[in-house]
Amino acid sequence: MLTEKIFAVAHVIDQVLLWILVFLSFLSLGMILERFFNLRKVSKESSRVRLQIKNSLQNHQTEFFEDLARDPLSFEGRMANYALKHIKESGSKGLEEFFNTNILTMKPELDRFLGFLATVGSNAPYLGLLGTVLGIMKAFNDLAQSPEAGQQTVMAGISLALVATAAGLFVAIPAVIGYNYFGKQVKGIVQSLESVKELGLSYTKKKGL
Repeated sequence: MLTEKIFAVAHVIDQVLLWILVFLSFLSLGMILERFFNLRKVSKESSRVRLQIKNSLQNHQTEFFEDLARDPLSFEGRMANYALKHIKESGSKGLEEFFNTNILTMKPELDRFLGFLATVGSNAPYLGLLGTVLGIMKAFNDLAQSPEAGQQTVMAGISLALVATAAGLFVAIPAVIGYNYFGKQVKGIVQSLESVKELGLSYTKKKGL
């Protein structure tokens, strides 16, 4: 019967799901650490540059764009350098599109692993819940086949099944926190790149290019 086959699968799948969650936990932790160390440096540089650009725009000192182009340590500096070369070759023609394209090409590098963390964060609890349901099915099936086993056997089986739910939450919570934290950093970096675009456009207008 189909029900018997489902119970047979439940005896195996609940443990498989638990091992999958353990694997996802280590994998997402590695990605969180990678993003933390890489984005922390980029975000720190972007905050510094963003403040300088803000002051330059407020004081109408668009010449800072040339100084920024000589900064190879930041994403903003590299983009300003590319833009300055474009300005020297083509003036302001197509400059805004040039900036937009550069931002779009840089964003995937910043968003690296974030999609995976979002997927793990949203789906790990369901994997844990599925493991728990299968574990409970297994516990009651064992009781049905061995009535003399008693209540303690069922309770032990259910408690083990609940481990899967805890594991799912243990995997999901850091992934969601990491995704939200890094997403906020990426948003700040992209805003900083947008400010480089505004500075570059103001620079060309002031130069009459």
